[in-house]
Amino acid sequence: MLEHSAGGARLQLLAQRAIFMPEQSSLLVADAHIGKAQAFRSLGVPVPSGTTADGLDRLTALLQATQARRIVFMGDLLHAAKGRSTAVLDAVAAWREQHAEVELLLVRGNHDRHAGDPPAAWRVQCVDEPFHLPGLPGLALAHHPQPCDHAYVLAGHVHPAVVLGGRARQRMRLPCFHFGPQVGLLPAFGGFTGSHVVQPAPGDAVFVLADNEIRGLNHKNEASKHERCS
Repeated sequence: MLEHSAGGARLQLLAQRAIFMPEQSSLLVADAHIGKAQAFRSLGVPVPSGTTADGLDRLTALLQATQARRIVFMGDLLHAAKGRSTAVLDAVAAWREQHAEVELLLVRGNHDRHAGDPPAAWRVQCVDEPFHLPGLPGLALAHHPQPCDHAYVLAGHVHPAVVLGGRARQRMRLPCFHFGPQVGLLPAFGGFTGSHVVQPAPGDAVFVLADNEIRGLNHKNEASKHERCS
């Protein structure tokens, strides 16, 4: 865990691809993309199974580690309408019952608009972006990384990553947190997601995730070029 501050808030950056805000007892999670693998399989694409269970297990571990009373999903909680299978919906509903005391809030993203709001049984409050937690007017939670007047924006959508290493065969693409002057990006929480290589500018803060560890990035090792995720 490393700490960073933005918009008047103390942010604990977690290697599990999430942010914990201790004063607000809130976990921030971006781009869970629940049901993505199921959506691909419904189209006949052979992809790994078990991604929903893995994501729910990681959320449980984060709740146990932080004792958070709230999870804010910063867009793309559900991947697509085709991913809303009975197995996926029932798995999340069962998980929700195990954590009935935790407040769940969704800041709608582009995938949520197509997939629809979560089932009522999940008891998720849904809001549009940007959203301000009580007592934090200087911090805006969003899905799309668009600057906001009078507030620092934390967002998802991009699935940020950096490429480290010199020679082509030695390069590694790693997820990261990327904090610019007006917008900070969270890595995608979902395990079955692509990534977009970002180009840190001087003065940006970048924290790289690898082997369940988080480390600050020296800009001399920053990503070499932009690449669009699939």
